[in-house]
Amino acid sequence: MIEATNQWSIKDILPEDQILIEELLHPLGNNGRVTVFPKTEEEIANVLRYANDTGEKVTVMAGGTKRGYGGLTETADILLSLANYQGIVEHTVGDMTVTVKAGTPFKELAAYLAQHSQKISLDPAWPEYATIGGVIAANDSGPKRLGYGSARDVVIGLRMIYPDGTIIRAGGRTVKNVAGYDMNKLFIGAMGTLGVISEVTLKLRPLAKFESLVLLTFPETNSEQVRTFATSLLDSMLEPVSMELLSPSLSERLIGKNGYTLAIAFEDVESSVHYQEEFIKKNQPVHTDLAILQQQDARGFWEQFYKIGPSGAETTVNKETEASLKIGVVNMDVIKVIQESQTLKDSHNLVAEAHGGLGHGLCQVNLKGASEDVVSAIQQLRDSAVQLGGYAVVKHLPFTLRSKVDVWGGKPSHFFLMQGIKEKVDPNGVLNEKRFVGGI
Repeated sequence: MIEATNQWSIKDILPEDQILIEELLHPLGNNGRVTVFPKTEEEIANVLRYANDTGEKVTVMAGGTKRGYGGLTETADILLSLANYQGIVEHTVGDMTVTVKAGTPFKELAAYLAQHSQKISLDPAWPEYATIGGVIAANDSGPKRLGYGSARDVVIGLRMIYPDGTIIRAGGRTVKNVAGYDMNKLFIGAMGTLGVISEVTLKLRPLAKFESLVLLTFPETNSEQVRTFATSLLDSMLEPVSMELLSPSLSERLIGKNGYTLAIAFEDVESSVHYQEEFIKKNQPVHTDLAILQQQDARGFWEQFYKIGPSGAETTVNKETEASLKIGVVNMDVIKVIQESQTLKDSHNLVAEAHGGLGHGLCQVNLKGASEDVVSAIQQLRDSAVQLGGYAVVKHLPFTLRSKVDVWGGKPSHFFLMQGIKEKVDPNGVLNEKRFVGGI
């Protein structure tokens, strides 16, 4: 518990019904002895100003999906929750931009925009819990990154609150507004270590007239056939929004077929989508199975897909340890990462499900099993990624194991720059202490 004088100071800042004294600690860590639920930007700024003046540490959270993503501090002084700070600030339909409060759940925002036949070109996991602020702070993206791009491609403006309570703005509310250095990119992916994102302005896309998903399953023993077909498809005139390779174990779970499966998604006018479907049919490799899901069936597949990995918002008491890794490699080396994950069932007695984008090179491997086996498998996957010239980041792991595993995989060569920015912006180390690369 924090001292009574500090409790009263917090109560001077926020109404009592917006303050919760924590009694139980979450196993993923990133807790707070006191949880506060500000409803306005000014209240957020006041909490940060108070913490900065008193030397207390603040952890930031909203939906909680990324609670197991980084962080070597089990319990901070204050857990700043943005769960009550949500809503649309401004939506300019004609300019196709929207400004939204950071605590707004992604799925609620998507449903609102769909009423205007518009969407955000992002597809994060667990969209019913993930908030727009959390997605941007973690630079989260999904399999449709191939066609959509990343969070850095859709954000045109941010309002942020520095650790000393200063409110700043980067970018603006129109698409063509950036002159000079784009400050937005400094905060996107910084895991909330430089400031609390309060508002996000995003550029929108029209909602697709028609969408479909081609599921092409290859024999488990023929990964080279996957490489050949994927390369030819990427070199063609087709414009898929995803070309995600599913491991045989994940394919078995999602569609009941035990083999390497390419999930190739198309979003366009109906005639264009059908043309691209026919192209795949005509060029379907031998000994493969092909299925096509359209409209609601395709959306149903993705709704299921976005829930395959562990989530801090869904954590339950389980004897088995769950972990999730983000692995980045050169495009076609995704196949090698998927193959490596398949060996873990026998070598480590783990449930391992993996997928990766043949086009952007980002993979996710989900693990479940005994703690020591999970830790060993993480090291094996990281070693393999490094040998391929890539990297591996642990996106989800219980707090007790995060002290045993370097979840960020070591310090990059430019770490001194990152450290310098952190020390300049947050000299007292108030925000999300030890949450990011190198213990920043």
